[in-house]
Amino acid sequence: MKVPKRLEPLIQEGLVDEVLYALKSGKEAAVYVVRSEGVVRCAKVYKEAKQRGFHKQALYREGRQVRNSRQARAMAKGSRYGRQEQEDVWQNTEVDALYRLAAAGVRVPQPYHFIDGVLLMQLITDDEGDAAPRLDDVDLSPDQARVYHASLIADVVKMLCIGLVHGDLSEFNVLVDPQGPVIIDLPQAVDAAANNHASWMLARDVNNLAAYFGQFAPELLTTSYAQEIWHLYEHGHLTPDVTLTGHFKGQHQTVDLDAILNEIHEAEVEAMRRKLAIAQGEKSDVS
Repeated sequence: MKVPKRLEPLIQEGLVDEVLYALKSGKEAAVYVVRSEGVVRCAKVYKEAKQRGFHKQALYREGRQVRNSRQARAMAKGSRYGRQEQEDVWQNTEVDALYRLAAAGVRVPQPYHFIDGVLLMQLITDDEGDAAPRLDDVDLSPDQARVYHASLIADVVKMLCIGLVHGDLSEFNVLVDPQGPVIIDLPQAVDAAANNHASWMLARDVNNLAAYFGQFAPELLTTSYAQEIWHLYEHGHLTPDVTLTGHFKGQHQTVDLDAILNEIHEAEVEAMRRKLAIAQGEKSDVS
């Protein structure tokens, strides 16, 4: 295929040998399958801020470290330099998070190089060596749903143990390889200690998982892992190997089935919206 312009410098520097095919194109980035250093990997090409569709970025930027006061002032003013600095921080957040999470044992793609807004990382594959499917494209049995849910909750705990919250975790940001779920898409990851919205974001991530897997294993809909995890974190008792109950002992309340059903409906509507957006993006890429 024709080499995308953004990948040309990486070919010139010898980091990419060949661009094999386009894998996907979303509002945040375009992803290509490439041969890099003799290995098949993927290249994530970040789109410019004006092309992106991620909402409420200010919530995610809170608490992020900047290099110096000049950078902070420029970002606050929204100058051209400031917007570029914001973009650099946004992209570097994902790169930094991937390295830290991989080292902490969280199942994420292994990053290799990050140059000029292009991230070279591990290609997650299925049994046939093809790109692994997203979680929302996989049919699950009740037992598989329970196992995958437990795996992702364990990774959420490991993430929080090193001070990170994904911030946008759902069935659309998880791939499934032969060993189970792999978490992707982390440019919006937040510092749990520095961002005032971190507890809310963690709860949303965990509740998204419960709502999705609860379609296959309904008992997951009544769990309260988010409250339990955050309570342990706040009190300094959260560890990567902690045993969770799925119920927050400090809270006694009846289950609101109407609220749960409404949450499932909203999740289904959001799923349809995202699938439509992805389909439209793929159609535009073909044209």
